[in-house]
Amino acid sequence: MALADYARTIENGVNRRGIVRRRSQGWLPRIFPFTGYGSVTELRVLGRAVMASPEADEPFSFPFLPRSTHGTLKDRPVSQLLDAHSPAIDAMDDMVEIASERAREASRGWRQFFTTQVGYLPVTIEIAGQAIHSKTDRNGYVDVLVLDHGLAPGWHEAKIVPQAGEPVTAPVIIIEPDATLGLISDVDDTIVVTWLPRMALAAGNSFVRRTNTRQPVPGMAEFYERLLKDHPNAPVFYLSTGAWNTLPAMQEFIKDHHLPTGPLLMTDWGPTPTGLFRSGQEHKKTQLRNLIIMFPKIRWILVGDDGQHDPYIYGELAREHPRRVAGIALRELGPVEKVLSQGALMGLEPRDTPDPGISVPIISANDGFGLLRRAGELL
Repeated sequence: MALADYARTIENGVNRRGIVRRRSQGWLPRIFPFTGYGSVTELRVLGRAVMASPEADEPFSFPFLPRSTHGTLKDRPVSQLLDAHSPAIDAMDDMVEIASERAREASRGWRQFFTTQVGYLPVTIEIAGQAIHSKTDRNGYVDVLVLDHGLAPGWHEAKIVPQAGEPVTAPVIIIEPDATLGLISDVDDTIVVTWLPRMALAAGNSFVRRTNTRQPVPGMAEFYERLLKDHPNAPVFYLSTGAWNTLPAMQEFIKDHHLPTGPLLMTDWGPTPTGLFRSGQEHKKTQLRNLIIMFPKIRWILVGDDGQHDPYIYGELAREHPRRVAGIALRELGPVEKVLSQGALMGLEPRDTPDPGISVPIISANDGFGLLRRAGELL
């Protein structure tokens, strides 16, 4: 038996015992919804089933659905949802802000990783008058494809109803059929400074630091705003090799730093049928191919960093599908970041001029403001 098989057997055994123990403590399965997405003909509903205490806080959710395809949440406080002349509005806004701040202050990164997933749990997806019966996978993930849904472009909600648990709503974005440009962004060291994947710093950032102390890469919000300015229907996706467990923290980060709203496509840690750990490169390649297939009319701007494999992955996609890639933007890591990320100063260097076989524009700079100055080369 291979090492990965032993690891999966141990993981499954620990998880089964965890479910039994949690049930004896009164815990029930809870679905943590992720942001789904789709076209006017098909959509994906996403989430994960874990054991949760009845007293546990609700998972992060948008206070309201965004008004546009990639609209941020920064400019619509609670007071705009109520009567503007209500005397309780100011107090309510203050209470919401205080509660949100306390919740973020309490969120140390390590808390995100201690979960007991519920595999093979029967769930029902209710959306657009349809009820689709399915099950979570071995790791508790919900990933259900809904065909011929008939929903109009824009934001919608799907209801996920688990067996022996409370139903939850999951946001779903239906992309405009006439959209011709889209944005796919890496997360680690592209919009947030993490210095991954060096294990000591990864542990410090993910397990010890409070989630709201992570620092944004300067200028990325402004850079994305410029790219999307003339394309209000352009979809935005965040593609990361980080674990799904960190998704609530990343949703908060995107909201707090006024980045455009969009689904986060993350991965899972742990053994797979083919190895002890999941391949981050294969995860990114698979998700990129899925988006290319689901949205055949969209040309994508791909944004990443030169610290790991983004130049290779994006370059490969551009060679295979040159008409589907509008351009590539790479954030250049500083010397210290590069050593921590790659273990050496030399490595994956971006190029300002296309490689042979790549016919798309490529720009690079050390932060979002530098990329902003060169944004015209991609548009």
